[in-house]
Amino acid sequence: MNISEELKKRIRNPEVIGKVCTAKEAASFIKPDMTLGVSGFGKSGYTKVVAKELAARAEAGEKLNLTVYSGASVGDEFDGVLTRAGALYCRIPYQNNKDLRNAINEGKVKYVDLPISVMAKWVRSNYLNHIDVALVEAAAIDENGNIIPTLSVGATETYVACADKVIVELNTQVPACVEGIHDIYIPEPAPYTKPINILKSGDRIGTPYIPCSPSKIVAVVESDVLDCGITAGVVDDEFRKMSENLISFLKNEVKEGRLCNPLPPLQAGIGAVSDAVIQGLKESDFTHLNVFSEIVQGSFLTLADAGKIDSISGAGITMSQDEMKEFYKNIERYRDKLVLRPMEISNSHEVIRRLGVIAINTAIEADLYGNVNSSYIGGTRLMNGVGGSGDFCQNAGVSIFITKSTAKNGRLSSIVPIVSHIDHTSKNVQILITEQGVADLRGLDVIERADLIIDKCAHPKFRKELKKYLSKAIVLSEHLAYPYSEEAAMMFHNGEMEV
Repeated sequence: MNISEELKKRIRNPEVIGKVCTAKEAASFIKPDMTLGVSGFGKSGYTKVVAKELAARAEAGEKLNLTVYSGASVGDEFDGVLTRAGALYCRIPYQNNKDLRNAINEGKVKYVDLPISVMAKWVRSNYLNHIDVALVEAAAIDENGNIIPTLSVGATETYVACADKVIVELNTQVPACVEGIHDIYIPEPAPYTKPINILKSGDRIGTPYIPCSPSKIVAVVESDVLDCGITAGVVDDEFRKMSENLISFLKNEVKEGRLCNPLPPLQAGIGAVSDAVIQGLKESDFTHLNVFSEIVQGSFLTLADAGKIDSISGAGITMSQDEMKEFYKNIERYRDKLVLRPMEISNSHEVIRRLGVIAINTAIEADLYGNVNSSYIGGTRLMNGVGGSGDFCQNAGVSIFITKSTAKNGRLSSIVPIVSHIDHTSKNVQILITEQGVADLRGLDVIERADLIIDKCAHPKFRKELKKYLSKAIVLSEHLAYPYSEEAAMMFHNGEMEV
């Protein structure tokens, strides 16, 4: 087949260039009931064109029953098309696709929710299925056959190392100059694991490529499809107030000597909450900020443009397509600040704890005891998965969760008697913030926590109900160390308490 001049420039290994083929030919290496390890993290750096051919086979009646492992969420060109075609059997460990979410909740696709930090280790330790094929988006292949990723790493380095075969989608829309921003490091297995030698968020400890033997690559497909990108949520007045409350809290922590200035590295989840936080930091007095996070939003780069950030470390960059194009134009501006790592390293418990990371994550709901639900609506309907929030909140120097005090246009309270599903226990939730205020839960007993959360975080129209629940729970509980009344909780959830 004809090979474009751009592709010839990007494939620097002569053995690999002979494996360029069509997407349909590449997809033929994937058989029914196989397990695939795919690149991608935060809807960036995922493969796009081979999945379309797999979906066509499924739509024609072939029962593929594929098990798919990723880093984190990938775009609709992968998860969406395969779900709608009925090609998926199992998905691990994280997703953010409407059609896939519905299929999981309807029992059509098996789903296993794992903290993303363990995924690579579990694959290398054979706790999960052996990987038959690794599907990887790349910007280039070097002289030795090693793979230069695009805008994410995720767990790609482990999938390539463990797979029998590797299929590369070489995306010529991604500038070749992304080479050099990655830092690939795979720890030795226990008990031979060495300390991860990251002392600052910008430190580099590995290689700028994913090691790969040319003989393992069976197909290379040219792609020109950009990541679908994200559309950031609208930052409204409530989000801005939450950001103000967070900034005020951080300033007070510095004043009281509990945090240094410049601050320890920051981690923030994805979405409008993070955008509000970042905008607040841009207007704050904090400078020389550093980021040690899993996902890097485009707004962090905006903060870097404002001269507020010294270094940014993550497992993938997620941004809108407009932001992506600007990033590609100005990549040299960020080269000395940006590091993309495997998620096993970006979410390393050891490094997070040692750096004293300030972790800022979002909650679907939080209860009066400080427990947080971040993944299941009503305790049964999956949203996205726990992702890496548990890695950070369990090990952070300061563990912060943020949520609006109400949901469904104010009809429901996000502060509830007890959460319907627990992702993060009260042992790991230190600070709870809503637009109403800040509840510092450190060192408080269960009654003190409940009172503070009601007074500082609950919406005023739900405080009377919550106080009534707490009073009834204390009276009815046999163990005052953890007062709980199922009867009172049900009354609150059913709206039977007086407001």
